[in-house]
Amino acid sequence: MEEFRRCLERQERETRERNRRADEVNELQRQVDEQVLIAVALQEEENQGRRLGSQVGRRRNVERHRHSRGKNLLEDYFIPTFLYSDVDFRRRFRMQPHLFNKVMHDICNYNAYFVQKCDAAGVLGLLSKQY
Repeated sequence: MEEFRRCLERQERETRERNRRADEVNELQRQVDEQVLIAVALQEEENQGRRLGSQVGRRRNVERHRHSRGKNLLEDYFIPTFLYSDVDFRRRFRMQPHLFNKVMHDICNYNAYFVQKCDAAGVLGLLSKQY
């Protein structure tokens, strides 16, 4: 009986040792997999095109005076004491002012792209009438 008990204990030790080795192998495999995933992610990031953005030596931004041009446009055609008549408006925009305003209003309600807002630099963008 003693011999049988020793045999069972030996088998249990061997089983625990095999399980410990299997756990070590699994842990090593997990670490290798993690390193491979990191390497692949870094490679994909490196392969993506680099953003140039504002860099020394690149072209300067041209000041187009958008704010004053928008103000002039409003003064010329859209305020109650406008400079040009409805005939001039129709000649320039090829539609009556009330139709233009309706179309512009509907477009602004449909798509927020055409609504005046600040850009990433905090500069106020174009008026909806300037698009």
